[in-house]
Amino acid sequence: MGSKNRIPPAHLLQEGIHYYYEGPFMVFTREYHLLRGYCCNNACRNCPYREIKKEKE
Repeated sequence: MGSKNRIPPAHLLQEGIHYYYEGPFMVFTREYHLLRGYCCNNACRNCPYREIKKEKE
């Protein structure tokens, strides 16, 4: 991992802050995506970067 990566190691992610479960699926939160620092272009449910892209258009 590079020095730009601000995501906590997997064992430090906290349910309810970084992710939650919908049935069997883990869903990352807006806070997790902001820590990651970029959009992965997978149309994530809580992606804050989609909102930013819309504002720039």
